[in-house]
Amino acid sequence: MRGNKVECSKGGHLFNINNMEIKIVKDTISKDELAEMAKEQFGDFVKAVVDIKKEIMAVGGELHADEEALLMEKEESEGEYLWGINFYPDKSGEEWIEFDSMVNIKPTHGNSSRGIDSPQIREKILKITQKLVDGVSS
Repeated sequence: MRGNKVECSKGGHLFNINNMEIKIVKDTISKDELAEMAKEQFGDFVKAVVDIKKEIMAVGGELHADEEALLMEKEESEGEYLWGINFYPDKSGEEWIEFDSMVNIKPTHGNSSRGIDSPQIREKILKITQKLVDGVSS
Protein backbone atom coordinates (compact mmCIF):
# COMPACT_ATOMS: atom_id res chain seq x y z
CA MET A 1 0.00 0.00 0.00
CA ARG A 2 1.53 3.28 -1.05
CA GLY A 3 0.42 6.64 0.13
CA ASN A 4 1.48 9.82 1.81
CA LYS A 5 0.63 10.05 5.51
CA VAL A 6 -0.50 13.31 7.07
CA GLU A 7 -1.29 13.73 10.78
CA CYS A 8 -4.89 14.68 11.58
CA SER A 9 -6.53 16.09 14.63
CA LYS A 10 -8.65 13.93 16.93
CA GLY A 11 -6.47 10.84 16.86
CA GLY A 12 -6.63 10.00 13.17
CA HIS A 13 -4.30 9.84 10.19
CA LEU A 14 -4.90 10.91 6.63
CA PHE A 15 -3.45 8.97 3.70
CA ASN A 16 -3.48 9.92 0.03
CA ILE A 17 -3.96 6.80 -2.08
CA ASN A 18 -4.77 6.93 -5.80
CA ASN A 19 -5.42 10.68 -5.42
CA MET A 20 -8.14 10.02 -2.84
CA GLU A 21 -7.71 11.00 0.79
CA ILE A 22 -8.45 8.16 3.22
CA LYS A 23 -8.76 9.05 6.87
CA ILE A 24 -8.34 6.47 9.62
CA VAL A 25 -10.78 7.44 12.36
CA LYS A 26 -9.97 6.30 15.88
CA ASP A 27 -11.65 9.08 17.83
CA THR A 28 -14.28 11.09 15.94
CA ILE A 29 -15.07 12.68 12.60
CA SER A 30 -17.89 15.16 12.08
CA LYS A 31 -20.84 14.52 9.83
CA ASP A 32 -19.97 17.85 8.17
CA GLU A 33 -16.48 16.54 7.37
CA LEU A 34 -18.05 13.43 5.82
CA ALA A 35 -20.31 15.69 3.75
CA GLU A 36 -17.25 17.62 2.49
CA MET A 37 -15.46 14.38 1.62
CA ALA A 38 -18.56 13.18 -0.23
CA LYS A 39 -18.79 16.39 -2.28
CA GLU A 40 -15.12 16.11 -3.26
CA GLN A 41 -15.43 12.45 -4.25
CA PHE A 42 -18.72 10.87 -5.30
CA GLY A 43 -21.13 13.76 -4.72
CA ASP A 44 -23.63 12.46 -2.20
CA PHE A 45 -21.82 9.62 -0.43
CA VAL A 46 -18.47 8.57 0.99
CA LYS A 47 -17.15 5.02 1.33
CA ALA A 48 -15.96 3.60 4.64
CA VAL A 49 -14.66 0.34 6.09
CA VAL A 50 -15.35 -0.38 9.75
CA ASP A 51 -13.21 -2.67 11.91
CA ILE A 52 -15.75 -4.13 14.34
CA LYS A 53 -13.02 -5.62 16.55
CA LYS A 54 -10.90 -2.49 17.02
CA GLU A 55 -13.89 -0.13 16.67
CA ILE A 56 -12.13 2.14 14.17
CA MET A 57 -12.80 2.94 10.53
CA ALA A 58 -11.23 4.22 7.35
CA VAL A 59 -13.18 6.74 5.30
CA GLY A 60 -12.81 8.31 1.89
CA GLY A 61 -11.29 5.78 -0.49
CA GLU A 62 -12.15 5.35 -4.12
CA LEU A 63 -12.66 1.65 -3.37
CA HIS A 64 -13.61 -0.07 -0.14
CA ALA A 65 -10.71 -2.40 -0.92
CA ASP A 66 -8.26 0.53 -0.57
CA GLU A 67 -9.63 1.31 2.90
CA GLU A 68 -9.58 -2.37 3.83
CA ALA A 69 -5.94 -2.72 2.73
CA LEU A 70 -4.95 0.45 4.59
CA LEU A 71 -6.51 -0.78 7.85
CA MET A 72 -4.83 -4.16 7.46
CA GLU A 73 -1.42 -2.59 6.78
CA LYS A 74 -1.40 0.39 9.13
CA GLU A 75 -3.62 -0.84 11.98
CA GLU A 76 -3.03 -4.60 11.68
CA SER A 77 -6.77 -5.15 11.26
CA GLU A 78 -7.98 -8.63 10.33
CA GLY A 79 -10.12 -9.08 7.21
CA GLU A 80 -12.90 -11.02 8.92
CA TYR A 81 -13.66 -7.97 11.11
CA LEU A 82 -13.70 -5.42 8.26
CA TRP A 83 -17.03 -4.40 6.73
CA GLY A 84 -17.72 -1.93 3.94
CA ILE A 85 -20.43 0.71 4.16
CA ASN A 86 -21.41 3.94 2.46
CA PHE A 87 -22.31 7.13 4.35
CA TYR A 88 -24.90 9.51 2.89
CA PRO A 89 -24.23 12.58 5.09
CA ASP A 90 -27.23 14.58 3.82
CA LYS A 91 -29.64 11.81 4.80
CA SER A 92 -30.77 10.78 8.26
CA GLY A 93 -32.14 7.77 10.10
CA GLU A 94 -31.65 4.40 8.46
CA GLU A 95 -31.03 6.01 5.06
CA TRP A 96 -27.73 7.60 6.09
CA ILE A 97 -25.81 4.27 6.09
CA GLU A 98 -25.84 1.71 3.29
CA PHE A 99 -24.42 -1.75 3.98
CA ASP A 100 -23.11 -2.52 0.50
CA SER A 101 -19.58 -3.39 -0.60
CA MET A 102 -17.64 -6.02 -2.47
CA VAL A 103 -15.39 -6.44 0.61
CA ASN A 104 -18.43 -7.80 2.47
CA ILE A 105 -18.48 -10.98 0.40
CA LYS A 106 -17.01 -13.43 2.92
CA PRO A 107 -18.49 -16.90 2.35
CA THR A 108 -16.09 -18.51 4.84
CA HIS A 109 -17.49 -16.15 7.49
CA GLY A 110 -21.14 -16.71 6.59
CA ASN A 111 -21.68 -13.64 4.40
CA SER A 112 -22.25 -14.44 0.74
CA SER A 113 -23.57 -11.06 -0.42
CA ARG A 114 -22.39 -7.47 -0.86
CA GLY A 115 -24.70 -6.57 2.00
CA ILE A 116 -24.20 -7.56 5.62
CA ASP A 117 -26.39 -10.56 6.34
CA SER A 118 -25.89 -10.68 10.11
CA PRO A 119 -28.18 -8.36 12.12
CA GLN A 120 -25.65 -8.51 14.97
CA ILE A 121 -22.82 -7.23 12.77
CA ARG A 122 -25.05 -4.49 11.30
CA GLU A 123 -26.01 -3.41 14.84
CA LYS A 124 -22.35 -3.37 15.93
CA ILE A 125 -21.47 -1.20 12.93
CA LEU A 126 -24.29 1.21 13.80
CA LYS A 127 -23.03 1.51 17.38
CA ILE A 128 -19.43 2.07 16.26
CA THR A 129 -20.40 4.71 13.70
CA GLN A 130 -22.58 6.51 16.26
CA LYS A 131 -19.52 6.67 18.52
CA LEU A 132 -17.11 7.77 15.78
CA VAL A 133 -19.28 10.25 13.86
CA ASP A 134 -20.20 13.51 15.60
CA GLY A 135 -23.68 14.69 14.72
CA VAL A 136 -25.31 11.26 14.49
CA SER A 137 -27.92 10.33 17.06
CA SER A 138 -28.95 6.83 18.04
